[in-house]
Amino acid sequence: MEALGINLGYLLVQILNFAIMFIVLRAWVFKPIVELLKRRREAIAQGLEDARVAAEARANAEQEAHGILAKAQQDSAHVVREATERAEKVALEIRAAAEHEAEGIREAAAAATEHARVQTLAELRSQVAGLAIAAAHKLIGEALDEKRQRSLVAEFFSGLKAGKVVVLENQGLTGSTAQITSALPLTPEEQSTVRDQVMQQIGDGATISFRVDPRILGGLVIRMGDKVLDGSVSAQLESLRQSLH
Repeated sequence: MEALGINLGYLLVQILNFAIMFIVLRAWVFKPIVELLKRRREAIAQGLEDARVAAEARANAEQEAHGILAKAQQDSAHVVREATERAEKVALEIRAAAEHEAEGIREAAAAATEHARVQTLAELRSQVAGLAIAAAHKLIGEALDEKRQRSLVAEFFSGLKAGKVVVLENQGLTGSTAQITSALPLTPEEQSTVRDQVMQQIGDGATISFRVDPRILGGLVIRMGDKVLDGSVSAQLESLRQSLH
């Protein structure tokens, strides 16, 4: 070794110093640095993982928020639609009730008006009969049998002659309903006579109604469906007018 210029003792000392330095560096410098780098690497990896988890959580939260918002919008639209439908239904019910009530009021008013009109015409019937008798007295210049005259006036307004409905003679009628129109209200006895004779022709189960129309002047008009038996004085006058022309 000395021939090579190497001092063995110095070499050993250097090797020992290097070994000591290596051990010291390994124990106190290298391992802490490696450990520190490892922890940092793990921390970075954990941070990346946490960031990934946070991103996924955020994405899930946004998706869930969108779902909740969409459902809330659906629910609110459904509630608004139901409220609108209920409001429209209530409005229709209120309108129908108002129309029904108004119709009832109109019908009641019409019925009251018709009842008052019929009562007035019934009161006028006796006055008309009296005027007719007085006119007959004036025309012939002498008193006639008042009972006979009143009978003639009754026949004029009721369409009954000798207890028979003149317009029904020689008529074969069928039907389920009949409407009897007179110029002035018929008395209960006259209504009963007319009803019995009409029902003899169209059957006992028929429905018969009475109405008053002063425009026909006298006699009766019987309507059954589209068939009309017109025995009114106005029809007779019109027939006479056509004949004269």
